[in-house]
Amino acid sequence: MFSVINPKAPSLRGTLSPEAECQVREMRASGALSRFATPDSAIIRRNEEHDEETALRPAFARDADKILHMPAYNRLAGKTQVFSFRANDDLCRRGLHVQLVSRVAVSIGRALGLNLDLIDATALGHDIGHTPFGHAGERFLNAVYHERTGRWFFHNVHSVRVLDALYGRNLALQTLDGVICHNGEFEQQVLETSSRTSFEEFDRMVESCWEGGNATISHLRPMTLEGCAVRVADIIAYVGKDRQDAVRAGLCGEDAFDDGLGGAYNAWALSAFVADIVEHSLGKDHLEMSGEAFAELARAKRENYEMIYGAAEVNGDFSEQVRALFGKLYLHELDALAHDDRDQAIFRHHIEPLKNHLAHYGRSYAWQADPEQTVVDFIASMTDEYFMATCEALFPEAAALFPRRSYFGECVRP
Repeated sequence: MFSVINPKAPSLRGTLSPEAECQVREMRASGALSRFATPDSAIIRRNEEHDEETALRPAFARDADKILHMPAYNRLAGKTQVFSFRANDDLCRRGLHVQLVSRVAVSIGRALGLNLDLIDATALGHDIGHTPFGHAGERFLNAVYHERTGRWFFHNVHSVRVLDALYGRNLALQTLDGVICHNGEFEQQVLETSSRTSFEEFDRMVESCWEGGNATISHLRPMTLEGCAVRVADIIAYVGKDRQDAVRAGLCGEDAFDDGLGGAYNAWALSAFVADIVEHSLGKDHLEMSGEAFAELARAKRENYEMIYGAAEVNGDFSEQVRALFGKLYLHELDALAHDDRDQAIFRHHIEPLKNHLAHYGRSYAWQADPEQTVVDFIASMTDEYFMATCEALFPEAAALFPRRSYFGECVRP
C-alpha cells in the first residue's frame, strides 16, 4: 500500500482493484499486445524500402535509437525545464524530463499491453525541438517569428521538423504523430485516438499547425494509444517533479502547496495517476482517468502555474530583457544570412553541420528557400549556455544580465 495520502484526492492510493490487477498480470504473463495496441507490422515510413525491422532491432525500437543519436537530443541536457540559472545540478533539465516521460508512459503502456518501443521513441523525441529557456523561450521566439511572418512557433510542431526534415531520419508516422500530438499543456480526462493513416494527412496537419498555432494544436489527437500514453505521461512527469525542484531550488517550502505534500507530491503522482489511468483504461480503445484524478491533476497543474512557473527566472525577473535578446538575436542571424557571411555561427555551427549530415542520406537543407525558418531552426537548437554565450559576444548589455553560476555561497567553501 502506498504510504503517502493526498488530502485533495484521498481515494487515489496508487493501487489497482483486485480485478484490474488480475487482468494486468495475465496480460503480462501472456506477453500479448492489447488488440488496441499498435503492432510493429503496422509501421508506416516515408521510405518503406529502408529501416526494415530485424530480430535485433524491432520496427519502432529503430526510431528510439535514431533519436538518441541525434545531436539535437544531446542538447536537451543543456536546455531549461523550469529553472535556468540555479547552480544546482540536481534540478531537472529537459534531457532528463523526456526520459521521465518515457518511464511514466511505459508504466502505463506495459499494464495496458501497448507497444513499448513506440512509446519510448515518441517520449524521447517529443521535446527535441524545444528552445533554450523552456516555455518562456518558446514564447519569445514565437513572438518575433509570428510578428515577421504571421506563422506560429510551437515546440511540438518544431520537434517534428527536427526529426523529419532537419535530420531526415525516416521515422515512423506513428512516432512523429505522437510527438506533435503530445500537447502536455492541454490536459483531458478522456484521450481518444484520431483516424489518421497516412503521411499526406499528417503533412497537411503539420502545415496547419504552423499556420494556425494554438487554434489547431489544441484540437490534435494522437493516432495511437501509445501516443495518448505519452501525452498524459508528459503532464504526470512534470507536475510533481517541478514541485520537487521548486523546493530544492528554495523557491518555496515543503508546506507551500495546498495538498501539504511538498516535494513528496512527485512520488504520490507517479503512483496514483498511473494506477488510476490503468484502472479506468483496461480493455478500452481510449485512455481515461477518473473524475477525481482528472480534477486533482488539473488542480495541481494550476497551482504549479501560480507557485512556480510565473516565478522562475526567465518568466519573472529577467523576462523582458531575455525577450528583447531573442528579438535582437533573430535579426542578427537574419542579417548574417542576407549577407551570406559564411564565418558567422549560423553557417559554421548550424547550416554546414546539417548539410553534411543530410548529404549522408542523399538529402539537402534548403536554408536559402526560407531564411526566417532557418533562423528559427538555429535559435531553437541552442542550449541555454550557447544562447547566453552568443548574446554576450554580440550585445554588451547581455553580459550584465545573466547571473553568474556559483555552487559556493557564503557558508560553503570549495
